[in-house]
Amino acid sequence: MEYNQPSLIVKDLNFGEDAKTRIIAGVDKLAQAVKSTLGASGKCVVYEDALGKPVITKDGVTVAESVVLFDPVENMGATMIKEASKNTVKEAGDGTTTAIVLAEALLKQVNNDKITKETNISIREIKNGIETGLEKINQQLNDASMEVKGDLLKHVSSISCNNDQELGEIIAEAYRKVGKSGVVLMEESDTEETHTDIVDGVRFDCGLKSPHFVTDKDKHKAILNDPCVLLVDGEIPNIRKIQNILEHVIKHKKSLLIVAGVSQQVKSALMMNKVKGNIDVNIIDTPGFGSTKQDTMEDLAILTGAKIISEELGDDLDLIQPDVLGFAYKSVTDDKETTLTINKKSKDLTERIKSVKKLIKSEKNPFMKTKLEQRLSMLSGNVGIIYVGANSSIELKEKKDRVEDAIYATKAALQEGIVPGGGIALLNAANNIKVENIGEKILVEAIKSPFKTIMANAGIESYETPSHQGVGFDVTTGSEVDMIKSGIVDPVLVTKTALKNAVSVVNTIISADCVISNMRIENASG
Repeated sequence: MEYNQPSLIVKDLNFGEDAKTRIIAGVDKLAQAVKSTLGASGKCVVYEDALGKPVITKDGVTVAESVVLFDPVENMGATMIKEASKNTVKEAGDGTTTAIVLAEALLKQVNNDKITKETNISIREIKNGIETGLEKINQQLNDASMEVKGDLLKHVSSISCNNDQELGEIIAEAYRKVGKSGVVLMEESDTEETHTDIVDGVRFDCGLKSPHFVTDKDKHKAILNDPCVLLVDGEIPNIRKIQNILEHVIKHKKSLLIVAGVSQQVKSALMMNKVKGNIDVNIIDTPGFGSTKQDTMEDLAILTGAKIISEELGDDLDLIQPDVLGFAYKSVTDDKETTLTINKKSKDLTERIKSVKKLIKSEKNPFMKTKLEQRLSMLSGNVGIIYVGANSSIELKEKKDRVEDAIYATKAALQEGIVPGGGIALLNAANNIKVENIGEKILVEAIKSPFKTIMANAGIESYETPSHQGVGFDVTTGSEVDMIKSGIVDPVLVTKTALKNAVSVVNTIISADCVISNMRIENASG
């Protein structure tokens, strides 16, 4: 009997302290690479891409993604911490480095022999304490949050793009113009200059139906330029029903956005043709439900100039012609939502906005009023496009990373407000919390790490913890300042998300007592 089948992979098993030690070693290595980028005095990281080209970045998740460790167990530890940073950027758009710094500090605190051995406490008790501590810290952050007004908007965007005041002002100006209901996107500029353009557009909560429709794999987005828009109120049961539409789109070399329910057969057929390059297409669900669904479909019809196909009203899918299609300048779909950029707002749209405003004034039901306000936001919103320019491809990549972080961070700040930056908000929370168990004590000590890391990156080795709420160190001047007044701020959502994801991944790691990895065998064929 032969055992050298290629399908069989030999496994290496590690148990107990050995497994934990190697996992923590991997976490430490990744954290060391990433945490040097934290704060105003944070350094850039240069890494080699798959083609051997140097890439410069200060983006925590980009640095983390570039790290692959030789030791398989260490690499598993690093990979789990990567997940914390990736989930943070996915949910809040920023805070990747903070998530990794917090995860490392929390893991070290949990693994502290004095705490775990001398107290003779179980892992379950520690985990429960960390969870209760997390609730207390989130409450402290909510209490300390401030609404973003005036110059604070610029401060948020500037900090997120590595204290670049010029870029920060461009991003802040884009959000001032589009307002809270608007959307800000990023594209590459044809020139070396970075500038903003404001266009008409809408955003609604309908995300990707399949990763096979993704066109930008780095950002995990389906992007269609100059798409035709097909609106169907109901399900498309088979691909033959929309054959006329597909033939028209392919013939004229256009892309197609389908807003409809689709059967698995239709979805599979379109995915296959998309992957083969036969057609540039994306499918999203019909937004809303019940009466709001019909209203939203009508809104989209007015926005795009499309005709709604409804078999309930007598339309026959077999007979539809290309004249039912609407048009958009651009369509961008991520995991959660779709943004449509339209060419120009029509008179019908203006009337529609007036009508919705009247309905809001007369509506007494709080739920329906909220839904109407969401519709108004969708109809009246604008889209700001930041065109990023640079002198070289390396500079452009680094600049785009910073701009993207800043866009998401600014959006997060507008949603839930801001807190003092520089790790001070978490430091204040740590000082204000009454610790009731060992898990809470561990978490409270760990959340001081972003502040300590920022100090270390600035070369400040000895410092006194600020005694007043909201007061911290401006590492650029080396003096104590009121963080909010000085514009050193963090979005609440980013801080909370980074901490939540750090806690989640650490709780998973400390629960593990066995690590099984693929064994690396040199010259296995010989």
